[in-house]
Amino acid sequence: MTGPTESSSQPGSPSAPRHAPRPRADWAALGADLRAAVPDAIAALVVTAVIFVVLYVRIDSGSSQTLQVMPFLADADEYWMYWLCQAFGWSALLWAWLTVMLGLVRSSGRPRWMPFGHAGVERWHRTTGLTTIGLMFAHAFMFFAELVRGNEDGLGWGALLLSAFVDVFVPGGYSTGTGRVAILLGLIALYLSIPLGLAYYFRFRTGSRLWRALHRFIVVVYALSVWHTLLYGTNVWFGGWFRTTVWALQVPVAALLLVRLLAPARPGERLRLRDPAARPRFLPAAARLGGRIAVAASVVVLLGVTITGRDGGRVPGEEAGGMVVGPGTVWVGLALLLLVIAVVVRAVGRGGRPAPDRSGG
Repeated sequence: MTGPTESSSQPGSPSAPRHAPRPRADWAALGADLRAAVPDAIAALVVTAVIFVVLYVRIDSGSSQTLQVMPFLADADEYWMYWLCQAFGWSALLWAWLTVMLGLVRSSGRPRWMPFGHAGVERWHRTTGLTTIGLMFAHAFMFFAELVRGNEDGLGWGALLLSAFVDVFVPGGYSTGTGRVAILLGLIALYLSIPLGLAYYFRFRTGSRLWRALHRFIVVVYALSVWHTLLYGTNVWFGGWFRTTVWALQVPVAALLLVRLLAPARPGERLRLRDPAARPRFLPAAARLGGRIAVAASVVVLLGVTITGRDGGRVPGEEAGGMVVGPGTVWVGLALLLLVIAVVVRAVGRGGRPAPDRSGG
């Protein structure tokens, strides 16, 4: 047996192995998706403008339920920044709904009747995800701008900007009313959406398995966004058809999540209580079965809320009770979520392929 010659083992030799440094991020894919997201973002801005007009007209005519709780907002011209903030919030929730639906379709087994391929659905999923993050930031920024505009304390510019920044962008900084919980939930959703939503573009460093595992937690971000909306969203203060519609939109999300769990695109993620070819793994199988049962129960609950229109929210003409969930509970929940994410990162490690991976989460 002959070995390599001395010349062939030199670093400059054509036959010498070359290990290019692994890039930190897939900037090319991110740039391409940002360009592809331009039409999507334009559509989102048009939808935001339409929502803003609807909110403005309802306030101007006095028909908005929001005025029953915050009558000082009746001047639509003076508080137009606030209503634009609300419009961005609604369009962000709509785009988040679309993004989650596309992601669940992509990661589920493709039915024969579906006219679109997985690659096209995933590309659309990524572009709507980028648009959603932009809309969420615009929602927060317009609230920041409204607080700066409505300077009622006579603060100097430096103190005013700092105070508004703390209220809007620092979790726990807003300390009055339902905003103590609602804005905290919204900020957690915003800040989690960035690393979890953009994990795909760092898959070279993390490996494919880890970025998929992280990206799946985006469903939790969506749930926080819905919770934030139902607590603080304009025109959903009280029970009614609009609030019921928000609940009804969650039924297909939960149903599609159940489909995703029962028939995932990846064979290795399918539920196998007994696998003759492998060692018995009771805990993973039990966890997957428990997850499917919990999601199925959620579908039933969401259908019940949608049909009855009763979700435990406020009732017109009745005094609102105290909040069931306080900031402390939210912080504990966040700590548990971060702990779960850390455990997943620890378990998955860097087991995925470092090569580019176009498969969905």
